[in-house]
Amino acid sequence: MAHDEQACTACCRKTERPDELKKALDARLARIEGQARGLRRLIAEDAYCDEVLAQISAARAALGKASLVVLEHHMKHCLIDRVRAGDDDIVEELVVTLGRMI
Repeated sequence: MAHDEQACTACCRKTERPDELKKALDARLARIEGQARGLRRLIAEDAYCDEVLAQISAARAALGKASLVVLEHHMKHCLIDRVRAGDDDIVEELVVTLGRMI
């Protein structure tokens, strides 16, 4: 398969998530969005570097947790479903994804 075909396949795929998961992820992302706005305000107000770095660390941790929630759903649903359907290529896809996350 050509690279362009792979890119199109990846961009056209979708994952259906339960409403409860969507709501939980949306709430997490809204908090992260608030943290990012807070960081911009801290910079604009010339806040002390240590305070800015602490808030950056908190935002990074929140993004990491959101990533783990998405990864857990992916592994418990997408991965298992595709392996059961005989599509073992998803394992390599997961390895690449994990490499980006680490």
